[in-house]
Amino acid sequence: MAAICPFVLIARTCYLHPLTGVPLLDSEAPPSWIMARQLIPAFAYTVVYVKDVARSVAFYSDAFGYRVRRLDGSHRSDSSSSASCAATFDSSVVILTVSFVLLMVSRWGELESGQTTIAFTPLHQRETDERTGAVRTPAREGERGPVEVCFDYADVDAAYKRAVDRGAVPVSPPEVKEWGQKVGYVRDVDGIVVRLGSYVGDSAPHE
Repeated sequence: MAAICPFVLIARTCYLHPLTGVPLLDSEAPPSWIMARQLIPAFAYTVVYVKDVARSVAFYSDAFGYRVRRLDGSHRSDSSSSASCAATFDSSVVILTVSFVLLMVSRWGELESGQTTIAFTPLHQRETDERTGAVRTPAREGERGPVEVCFDYADVDAAYKRAVDRGAVPVSPPEVKEWGQKVGYVRDVDGIVVRLGSYVGDSAPHE
């Protein structure tokens, strides 16, 4: 008797026989099928390296309409401490007071952005700079990084106006492109280009 899988599990743990269409359990499927399934990627995160995680999370939430999922992991980097010195005089004795202030910065932030999470992390940090290299930012005005962030809206004109009203730097107002999408461009608080576009085809979120 053929093994039958619950409907909710078919997409996750079962394979369909290519000729009969009968669901197969993992133990019945060829090893190559199991390996192929294990290598199907899921686009989990887009990580944006920024100067100030808390500021960027607040900006994206306010300017582009996202809810904040998390903002945590405060840490002190090597360059985040500062010292101040004050001297007071009492007769012939000079009292020197040195105080250190540790500047705590948020290490990680996430937005509620659907299947792929938009996350933010500091521009420089030891664990990434030493392993994968330092993040390079545009050296001169007019240059931009090799990646842009794209958001689609039902009303791109209203979305563009809200973004600019709430601190985004206008680059190009929305206009209909040759491929049929209405697109506008702004820059965020770190100078990263953000594209605001209308939905294309069946890309609109379903209720």
